[in-house]
Amino acid sequence: MEEALLLVKKEEVYYENCPGCKVDKAKHLTNGISIRNLLYIWLAVLCGTLPVCSLFPFVYFMVKDFHIAEREEDISSYAGYVGSSFMLGRALTSILWGMVSDRYGRKPVIVFGVITVVIFNTLFGLSTNLWMAISMRFLLGSLNGLLGPIKAYATEICREEHQAIGLSTVVAAWGVGLVVGPALGGYLAQPVEKYPNIFPKNSFWDKFPYFLPCFIISVFAFVVAIACIWLPETLHNHKDNNKSIDKAEALEGGSNNDDEAEEEKSIFQNWPLMSSVIVYCVFSLHDIAYQEVFSLWAVSPGRLGGLNFTTDNVGTVLAISGIAIIIYQLSLYPMVQKACGPVTLARLTAVLSIPLLQSYPFMRMLSGFTLYAVISSASILKSLATETIATGLFILQNRAVEQHQRGAANGIAMTAMSAFKTIGPAAGGALLTWSQKRLDASFLPGTHMVFFILNVVEGVGVLLMFKPFLSVKK
Repeated sequence: MEEALLLVKKEEVYYENCPGCKVDKAKHLTNGISIRNLLYIWLAVLCGTLPVCSLFPFVYFMVKDFHIAEREEDISSYAGYVGSSFMLGRALTSILWGMVSDRYGRKPVIVFGVITVVIFNTLFGLSTNLWMAISMRFLLGSLNGLLGPIKAYATEICREEHQAIGLSTVVAAWGVGLVVGPALGGYLAQPVEKYPNIFPKNSFWDKFPYFLPCFIISVFAFVVAIACIWLPETLHNHKDNNKSIDKAEALEGGSNNDDEAEEEKSIFQNWPLMSSVIVYCVFSLHDIAYQEVFSLWAVSPGRLGGLNFTTDNVGTVLAISGIAIIIYQLSLYPMVQKACGPVTLARLTAVLSIPLLQSYPFMRMLSGFTLYAVISSASILKSLATETIATGLFILQNRAVEQHQRGAANGIAMTAMSAFKTIGPAAGGALLTWSQKRLDASFLPGTHMVFFILNVVEGVGVLLMFKPFLSVKK
């Protein structure tokens, strides 16, 4: 062989100078889980997720400042286009980034994705018109391909018994990013109005009122990019990725892997994978539409059925939800998932979240502290349900394929999910605009209709989570 065997156990072969083998050897010699590796995963995912929804609390006001909407009711529709452009870009390139990570490694794709956040999220904060905002979001989505490979990475960096914790870390960071991002956007947008003692009028911050939250996220991404220099690579750089003795001997004897490749099942013929991806897409459509609708509904004026919240109010609600997600995903979820199983737990939470969501329009009848307490509690429960479903489906997807297919498999999942999420913000914004124009309707008036439609989508996802559609690999 070209490479010396570093360690041979009963059925394991480790190759010298192979980063994947070094990771596997470390997993074999250590029964625990590396907190440092979980921290790398957490930071990378958080960096890739923060920009996704950070604009939601202020995009309504950003579009309003562009002076492109003729009527106030139309602002939500234009805001949906800005939100959708990121997912459109990601849908077009996720499979490519998955293939690149399978060929060249997870680390290069992760690092490059973090760097794109530094560049294009900063430029988005400097947008002066609708088309610049859409273009920067599109480029950010298309060039940031880390979220697919990082799921494969989280599976590979952990021992099999700890894979639920690895994927739970991904989903926890993802969930925290989806709420902390909007919280940052809510607290830091329009700083001249909120913090006049620090940011004077007619200054740079007054000219670009939405730059500060984007800049803070970009600075964080720059720090993460430096930290990722020490990120361990998990991809094997030799042909024998499964490390079985028989294959190693065959390789030493000069045989090729053509027959083996012919025997491998195509990813697209892998129904346990594809069924979980389809279910994931349905819930992704629901989740991104909900996030768009919630933020726009919360800041909409009361006469249009909204809560008349400020961006600070939205930021507070989402920050509280983020703290709850961290506690739940890193402490409670692994135990509950072990007891119930990922599929059963996901089904249960999806069913329970339907009546919760339909109660949202009634919350506007409340006011003061009661309103904040109720809406914060509802947001926490909805966020925990979302993370539970996503984690369960991530586990199913990564168990359905071997390591050499995980990057491509997660790329397919990200492409399909991003395609659905491209529809979500635009559809959510358009539905909210439509619902606000039918406040006097006899059937599901005003925002009752938009939350009902969100529940219809979630109901479809619940039905698909049962047999015979959803297939689980044994």
